[in-house]
Amino acid sequence: MKKVIFTLLLLIVISAVGLTQEDEEGCKDHPLFNRLSNFYIENCVKNYNIVEFHTSAENIITKEGNVFRTTYNFKFDSGDNPPSPYQVIKNYENAILKNGGEKIYSSAGDDGYQGATFALTTKDVEYWIKIDNMAPGHPDVCTGYELYIVEVKSMKQEIQANEILNALNKDGYIVLYINFESGKADIKPESQKIIDQIVKMLKDNPDIKISIEGHTDNVGTPESNQTLSENRARAVLNAIKAQGIEEIRLTSKGWGQTKPIADNRTEEGRAKNRRVEIVKQ
Repeated sequence: MKKVIFTLLLLIVISAVGLTQEDEEGCKDHPLFNRLSNFYIENCVKNYNIVEFHTSAENIITKEGNVFRTTYNFKFDSGDNPPSPYQVIKNYENAILKNGGEKIYSSAGDDGYQGATFALTTKDVEYWIKIDNMAPGHPDVCTGYELYIVEVKSMKQEIQANEILNALNKDGYIVLYINFESGKADIKPESQKIIDQIVKMLKDNPDIKISIEGHTDNVGTPESNQTLSENRARAVLNAIKAQGIEEIRLTSKGWGQTKPIADNRTEEGRAKNRRVEIVKQ
């Protein structure tokens, strides 16, 4: 009986697709990905918006940025059978992991949700990727799906040692945006210039001692954010120490999500809250 119902459902989907199986005019694949074989673009949207991402079947987070939404449908005139939802998800997962990204969550439908969430960070851009609305919602076949790609610009900062010193003498602290790998305490290569300037300031001013203090946004649990902030602050301390600064001049601590300086309800605000502060002791 289930097989009969599924066959009827598939026939309805095929009928609904109609005869047009070519890309919508003006639509093309995002540069991050090649499309799956035998799929065409039904429509596409590019704008600045907010997108919801599943981190589990029940839990959702939002990301804000430049949104690329592409709807792909299967070409039934190809003569091949449509892939399974698992096959579609796995195809994107392999491409993302190969390029240093991570899988946040995926499900072929066993837990009530069918789709996936991934994150990928390059030198200048943080990407959040979602596969959603996998037609016809059956575990064995996917005749279409929506691909969301949100581009979130990384916080950039160019700063000199004298600017750090001036801020410490005037305000007692300075906010720095040191980029880390997503959810980790690994400092990204592009932030090495900031570390170098902190080191230069300390070498030029041997009497100054500093506290390196990590802060996060409110995505995740307070406990995990506390640990992450501590680990990131310690990572900065170790990077400074590795360039010859005595550890007796350095301390580190984490504040987790407890001291936001911007609105955590927006991506821009969360980006500002993910920071490291250098505090004069």
